[in-house]
Amino acid sequence: MPIFKNLSAYDDRSARLAGIALMVLSIFMFSFGDAMGKFLVGTYSVGQLLFLRACAALLLLSPLIWRQRHQFLHLERPRLQLFRVVLSTLEVAAFFLATVYLPLADVITYYLAGPIFVTAMSAIFLGEKVGWRRWTAILIGFCGVVIALRPSAQTVSLPALIALGGSLSFATLMLITRSLRKTPDIVMASSQFVGTFSLGAVLSAFNWVPPTPGSLVIFAAAGLISVSALFCVNRSLKLAPASVVVPYQYSMIVWAVIFGFVVFGDVPSMATLIGAAIIIGAGFYIYLRERDLGRPSEEVNPPA
Repeated sequence: MPIFKNLSAYDDRSARLAGIALMVLSIFMFSFGDAMGKFLVGTYSVGQLLFLRACAALLLLSPLIWRQRHQFLHLERPRLQLFRVVLSTLEVAAFFLATVYLPLADVITYYLAGPIFVTAMSAIFLGEKVGWRRWTAILIGFCGVVIALRPSAQTVSLPALIALGGSLSFATLMLITRSLRKTPDIVMASSQFVGTFSLGAVLSAFNWVPPTPGSLVIFAAAGLISVSALFCVNRSLKLAPASVVVPYQYSMIVWAVIFGFVVFGDVPSMATLIGAAIIIGAGFYIYLRERDLGRPSEEVNPPA
């Protein structure tokens, strides 16, 4: 019996380590895909990025979509499903539009506040009970957002407001996803790409730039990386408890700073770094508190 107990403990430890490794890999891929998107929108429109990126993603997902096509026929709350797709599409567009004008680290910092916004909106709109400890963390997190935003007549820009609006949309998306958690994963993922495909097709028709062969490879890679990262996240959460792997998602700010500096020469301001640190600290506390209370946690995945 002791031998089997030791083997069980070893298997559990191995699964947790594999889950952590997959989560870290997924965040690297998400961040790399975001950097590729920012690079592309320097030449091509956001609509064209959404369209070609979604084409590659849907092509990769098509075998799974066909194999599980019956799961698309009877969805719970179809109107809410449609609203989720619209919201997801708009927040992805806002994310990449903001990266045209802002450093990648700045945009990611606003999106890190998503779980904080979710907790606040859960209390305001859904009537969920939020104690004084989490309200304090929410207020501290908002202070981090304000510090990163650097509000003044001279510094608050439209791109910053677009990024902040995208972050709020992302939080609303997570809130809706919480209520649609019975929806199969393949439906969730593919419907989001269908949304960006549709919006991208409309927008790119007005501003189409013929892509070079090299750019087409990058467009395709961005879509494939996004899908691969989603699969890594899902597998990670099956191998290890969320309480073990979710905190590693905050490492995306590290990759955003690295890719921003290496690829684009962006040096994050001290205000951005301080704001990001405060947001991460507040978000991490809220996550731990909700775990202790037995509430479902929210993932901090960048836009799909």
